[in-house]
Amino acid sequence: MPSSPRTIRTRALVSMTAMVALITVAGCDGDGGSEQGRASAKPSAPAPAAPSGSELPGSLTAQKLNWSSCPAPTAIQGTGEKPGGEWECAALKAPLDYAKPKGETIDLAMIRAKAKGPDRRIGSLVFNFGGPGGSGVSSLPGFAAAYDTLRSRYDLVSFDPRGVGESAGVTCQSDKRIDASDSVDGTPDDDAEVKTAMADAKAFIKGCQKRSGTVLAHVDTVSAARDMDLMRQVLGDDKLSYFGISYGTELGGVYAHLFPGRVGRAVLDAVVDPTEDPEQGSYGQAKGFQLALDNYLKDCAKKGAACPTGGDPAAGTDRIVDFLKRLDKKPLSTQSGRKLTQDGALSGIAAALYDKESWKYLTLGLQEAIQLDEGNLLLAMADSMSGRDDDGHYSNINAANAAINCVDDRQRYTVTDVKAQLPRFRKASPVFGEYLAWGLLGCTDWPVEGTTDTPDVSAKGSAPILVVGNTGDPATPYEGARKMVKELGAGVGVEVTYKGQGHGAYNSGNACMTKTVNAYLLDGKVPASGTTCR
Repeated sequence: MPSSPRTIRTRALVSMTAMVALITVAGCDGDGGSEQGRASAKPSAPAPAAPSGSELPGSLTAQKLNWSSCPAPTAIQGTGEKPGGEWECAALKAPLDYAKPKGETIDLAMIRAKAKGPDRRIGSLVFNFGGPGGSGVSSLPGFAAAYDTLRSRYDLVSFDPRGVGESAGVTCQSDKRIDASDSVDGTPDDDAEVKTAMADAKAFIKGCQKRSGTVLAHVDTVSAARDMDLMRQVLGDDKLSYFGISYGTELGGVYAHLFPGRVGRAVLDAVVDPTEDPEQGSYGQAKGFQLALDNYLKDCAKKGAACPTGGDPAAGTDRIVDFLKRLDKKPLSTQSGRKLTQDGALSGIAAALYDKESWKYLTLGLQEAIQLDEGNLLLAMADSMSGRDDDGHYSNINAANAAINCVDDRQRYTVTDVKAQLPRFRKASPVFGEYLAWGLLGCTDWPVEGTTDTPDVSAKGSAPILVVGNTGDPATPYEGARKMVKELGAGVGVEVTYKGQGHGAYNSGNACMTKTVNAYLLDGKVPASGTTCR
């Protein structure tokens, strides 16, 4: 269905957050977008200049955080166990509207584990795992083992960005209503299905207005970047040390643009192309996910009879397309009583492409679905993307994703725009293209105007920033890293390439990548731009 929270465009940028759930079972090039889509966007006033710390009241900049033991993640934050004793949680007060810094405030949920070597401590290392919409409070403990070496000199810190989880989290619909939307076709085949999908999207938006109307205009990425600078001050750091993944790279780039003199050691991994509008980004993802699927099919074909898509990778794509067409007419049953729809299968397949280690789950899921006509595993992987737990409760990852994307992006696309782009998207990916094209309608009737055509990440005067691209990344295609380096400006972006598979590079387990990033963050050793790890 074309409403933003039910599309791969929304979910693909969920990034590492979805992968936590999956493991426990979860732009490229374009022609510049349609003229109609851009013309329909109403101009917005440029964002005000970033306030200096002195412009915020002392009640905010000098606040003391009340760190205490962490509870288990709440339903709105997503699944997860209560963090261990080394983790502390607190709430940071920030302005709801930075244009009114002395006005209403919101609480931003935070989590940290203190550095193991206090005598060599550099400061705090702040993480954003992507989305937009992922809860850093629920994600960081699940990934902590991968960053244990960094904890030797940093407090590991993350947070729920504004609009996410327990930070004035955006909510739009009840769990039952979200489940009911599973029956709405995300790739409508006729005018009647388009009408149904658009009605469902409008109902979602109406729910967002009713439940979260006061915050919808204030969950933009610029405000989130300002939150991070307030966080830096309250944590007592002169500079912000930062590790951003997927959407977190856009957030980090915007921070560097607003506060270039306050950037410490920063890493951007799995880079969102800052030069692409939503149409270009979705088209790039169509190509990226198809590339990842092709790589999976080649690997699967080597397994002979155990491969559910056969020994010919090209024919494997056709087999998946046929399978999805069958689901469009007749969803598969599952043990839970829910149905695996075409959209659910697409999301489940996409979830498994985020990490090469998850390919085995994709094989099992396709075996079960294609050979046994049961959709249990693919549905579980789809749930990992949508933030649905075993009790039927949803996190707000998709609601927050829609709210953040739609207040950031000016573009508003029409059904006519999408229909004109369908052939190009289908050619880019016979499996994912159509789904991603219809996803462009997610912000069409959004009640808040978007702020920018593309984010400004120019950061003249910033310290060097490591920009890490993975050549096999499905969700944030590799070309985005080079675009980010160029946009950051001369002497700022340092390009590092990983020739691998999956979303992101540092957590791939590649020894070269781990060593390169650790040497930079721990010892300040900036690698040569163009460094490649295989």
